Amino acid sequence: MYKSSLFFSLIFLFLVSCKNNTKPINISQVKTPEGMIWVEGKTFLQGAKSSDVYAMPREKPAHEVTVDGFFIDATEVTNKQFKAFVDATGYLTIAERKISWDELRKQLPEGTPKPHDSILQPGSLIFNKNVKAVVDMNNYQQWWTWKIGANWQHPEGPNSSIEGKNNHPVVHIAYQDAIAYCKWANRRLPTEAEWESAAQGNNNSTIFTWGNNLESLNQNTNTWQGNFPVKNESIDGFELVAEVGSYPPNSIGLYDMLGNVWEITSDFFNVNYYRKLDLSKKIINPSGAKKWFNPSNPYQEERVMKGGSFLCHASYCASFRISAKMGVSIDSGSDHVGFRTVFSPNNQN
Repeated sequence: MYKSSLFFSLIFLFLVSCKNNTKPINISQVKTPEGMIWVEGKTFLQGAKSSDVYAMPREKPAHEVTVDGFFIDATEVTNKQFKAFVDATGYLTIAERKISWDELRKQLPEGTPKPHDSILQPGSLIFNKNVKAVVDMNNYQQWWTWKIGANWQHPEGPNSSIEGKNNHPVVHIAYQDAIAYCKWANRRLPTEAEWESAAQGNNNSTIFTWGNNLESLNQNTNTWQGNFPVKNESIDGFELVAEVGSYPPNSIGLYDMLGNVWEITSDFFNVNYYRKLDLSKKIINPSGAKKWFNPSNPYQEERVMKGGSFLCHASYCASFRISAKMGVSIDSGSDHVGFRTVFSPNNQN
């Protein structure tokens, strides 16, 4: 989901590479940061696996990648952790800021008329739980609502709160918000390759964090069961977002790498990136495409988000897979997007 383009669509319903500097790390001499897990450096298969029936063209071709070791958060960043950052800095997230039409129109087609000021109010996207029927599964506007007053402190709108939800993943976070948190915490966002390495755990080429068995999905991750987006049967125990760590970790102790909320990475989202890789050369510590490209959203800079969310279902996005990815614009937030951070002992974050 991306804020500006989808916001624009919704309101108008009302109006009419590689780094080659690998260094061995003696992890026994490095103190593990609180709440983080060490991911061993390794070579693994990034991208869609040959047996993955849900693989999208942007996930192909699969290719070997070597990634140095790094620390990564065991869980998605929580409301409690993000609140500590806000309390310390006074930071205001994008969803809480006044909307500038002069900035917004730069990301929209030329000639787009300005919406009424009553609509250009701070807010974010929330899933519409009251959808009764869907005409076209390609029209995601049917199950998304622009909610004035929705933000990380009020995830379902101004009358909601995060009271009692300290250990839920923080949501309504845009890329720029995640970067601000990382700078405060002396962390950074993972690259897509690092994210996949962490999700694989002790594996090197599996479809899911637990292996290749789709039948184990409901026992291992928070996704949608039933008729999307009309009815969630909650077979996995949760209708919407779950507290972090509610499901078993992967083989190295990482929770919720699939499902629950999407996780923002540092890479540009470019649907052609994998197809343009020079596979005759070793790929070491890739940092993604040099430029974003998404024909479905040509006006906005997008970053890669990984892991899927509680809304993922086989009939729609099927993004409960390690190789799955979508683009999110840098000023976008919603109630199913969050993030986790990494720390590299051998270089500056």
